[in-house]
Amino acid sequence: MRSTPRTDATVHFWSPPDLCGLDFDPFLARMLHEEPVARIRLPHGEGHAWLVTRHADVKFVSADPRFSRRAVMGNDVTRLAPHFIPMGGAMGVADPPEQTRMRKVVAGAFTARAMRRLRERAQQVMDGLLDAMERQGPPADLMALVHRPFPLAMVGELLGAPAEDRPRLARWSDTILSAAAGREASEQAKGEIAGYFADLIGARRTGAARLPRQLPPGEEAPPEDLAAVLADGIDTGRIGFDEAVGLAVLILLGGTHAPDNNSANMVFTLLTHPGHLARLRAEPELAPRAVEELLRYIPHRNAVGLARIALEDVEVGGVTIPAGDAVYVSYLTANRDPEVFADPERLDFDRPAFPHVAFGYGPHYCPGATLARMEAEILLTSLWDRFPDLRLAVPVEELRWQRGALIRGPEALPVHW
Repeated sequence: MRSTPRTDATVHFWSPPDLCGLDFDPFLARMLHEEPVARIRLPHGEGHAWLVTRHADVKFVSADPRFSRRAVMGNDVTRLAPHFIPMGGAMGVADPPEQTRMRKVVAGAFTARAMRRLRERAQQVMDGLLDAMERQGPPADLMALVHRPFPLAMVGELLGAPAEDRPRLARWSDTILSAAAGREASEQAKGEIAGYFADLIGARRTGAARLPRQLPPGEEAPPEDLAAVLADGIDTGRIGFDEAVGLAVLILLGGTHAPDNNSANMVFTLLTHPGHLARLRAEPELAPRAVEELLRYIPHRNAVGLARIALEDVEVGGVTIPAGDAVYVSYLTANRDPEVFADPERLDFDRPAFPHVAFGYGPHYCPGATLARMEAEILLTSLWDRFPDLRLAVPVEELRWQRGALIRGPEALPVHW
């Protein structure tokens, strides 16, 4: 039976701890079961916000236009990081119809044909990384040799960023998405990364590496990278230049920091759940279903993401959220809601359906979800095909996990084979 949401004025101060492995945040678990619509205050910013934790309520807030991302801009809402991460004008802080317009432009880089090409390229990249790992020999750090370079290479391919630039992109991404980096370092990284993509998109607009608009009858143009797609969007008036730059930054941040840590969490989960690993190896066709359940199961981030602002009084889960209040949703708790997932604390590759919200929900559903799923499937199948005896090289308790990070993951993942 559902617990009754509290309606008093209690405000819970929540300073999310640096957690290890698959440990679930105890505060989030308590709120889900005891106070699913609660008032909270985070370490930075002003005032309080609402935390929504049930699956149905999370979906409701994520999709209802009365909760605005745009209204967060310029609003010093209580938050985890000392700095505000998104850039002004970015799709992540836009509302429909502006957000829908920008999303349609981005979709041009995620067509089925483009994804087929990226899948072929992803397998080539993964094979090369595993070749290098095999040449080095055990023990090996999967974070350094596989989990970080693989999604970075793929988002670089998607964006059209030269390979030699990708280490810089990774450093900028890590700085922006770290609560520990501080406001000054984050703002500097945001400025530098915006300048980089302004130059990259500008080069596409001047004709460098652009495809001809008119092709001979019957000839199909090869898929363009995202920088070219955005340049075309600017040239055709569908998107502004600053919006295009913000979109490129959003895709980079979403396509590097989260997938490298999430894939590492998946591998760690399988290494510490030998029965599930044995089944996946015996039934490779299970990979897509296993990836979905792992996405639901792993605590892929610390705390919560971006807030929304209530534009009017809205009732959520029996509680009225007043106009002007900030609201956070927890996709982690939604994925552990016992009203939706039977025995949610159990990893179960046989769940009949996967209504998880690991990639968000509603207008801000992750545009790169298809690419992230593809990367995870290729990584999990290729890794054990090449190294069937892969195992942790150190005891679990000796693994070090990142501190002050918004996306959870290990500092290193040493393995032997």
